[in-house]
Amino acid sequence: MPTPEERLNEMGLSLPAPIHLPAGLHLPFSFVNVRGDRVLISGHPRHDATGAITGPYGKLGQELTLEEGENAARDIALSVLANLKHEIGDLGRVAGWVRVFGMVASVPEFDQQHLVINGFSDLIIGAFGPEVGQHARSAIGVASLPMNFAIEVEAELLLHPA
Repeated sequence: MPTPEERLNEMGLSLPAPIHLPAGLHLPFSFVNVRGDRVLISGHPRHDATGAITGPYGKLGQELTLEEGENAARDIALSVLANLKHEIGDLGRVAGWVRVFGMVASVPEFDQQHLVINGFSDLIIGAFGPEVGQHARSAIGVASLPMNFAIEVEAELLLHPA
């Protein structure tokens, strides 16, 4: 059975470097918080191959289209996986994705937040397979997100014992 990273490679994707914060930005929390067999993933933006935060910025239905939002949510899944791998060492330790919560900054008329966050969910299910990758999920629209992010995704998952 292929590993999550092998599946990503088959999709033509690879993990970026783990996230690094810009100088002067203080965030007093962990992006990945492991507690026994539970992992809580803090809200993630997208970051590039070097680990630099790249947003996306703005609002869906104004600065970003549905397609741009869905692609960014897919990239956010890669960011989450990069940080998760950095913390746990091997993505094969993931026993199951429990919950995903997507927040989409959007204009009041935009009602397709669920389709935006499909970019995240589809990548997770594609990388881990339906048995491990299937998760409960909510996707909501918000007036704004920190640092003008357009999308932020958090999650909870379970690990196999180390």
